[in-house]
Amino acid sequence: MSVTDRKTRQRAEREALIIAVTREIAEREGWNAVTIRRLAEEIEYSQPVLYSHFQNRDAIVAAVAVQGFAELAEALSKAAESANSTGESIKSVAYAYLDFALSRPALYEAMFVLPSELLFAQSDTKPQLKAAFAVLVETVSPYGGVPQDVAETYWAALHGLSELERSGRIRAEFRDQRVDILVKAISSGHV
Repeated sequence: MSVTDRKTRQRAEREALIIAVTREIAEREGWNAVTIRRLAEEIEYSQPVLYSHFQNRDAIVAAVAVQGFAELAEALSKAAESANSTGESIKSVAYAYLDFALSRPALYEAMFVLPSELLFAQSDTKPQLKAAFAVLVETVSPYGGVPQDVAETYWAALHGLSELERSGRIRAEFRDQRVDILVKAISSGHV
């Protein structure tokens, strides 16, 4: 292995460590606890080392979000693939989305709530974001309408449901009924 290869590998390992520790702190204590100083202390590198990898805290949060989108795409894909029918796919993906959002609150917050320069539907949209959205498009495409429009509506409904349930503003025990309403609306073509 060349010196350049070793340095590249070590750099990637440091970045992965920074992202992993960021996620741990955020899930345990919330995003307000994530600071460059705190990260430097936790991973035992100087602040300049962190800045050599990420321009600022927002860039670290964005890296966490990108990782989250890859994980979301995988979870949604598995849910879609495990469904026994096209109709069941909408429900399975909805539950996978809600489970993802509710089981990883800080990660979900980095992906969808915190200010970010990560954008969808742009020429430079990151592949991880495109992959997650592609699963939603594929899931709703058999039901008429413009698949991207229906997918955005499906996504908006799932996001709203997850945020409202996460904040305790809607009753968690009625999740099944809400998912059934959403599935019925999409599968009937009324979205």
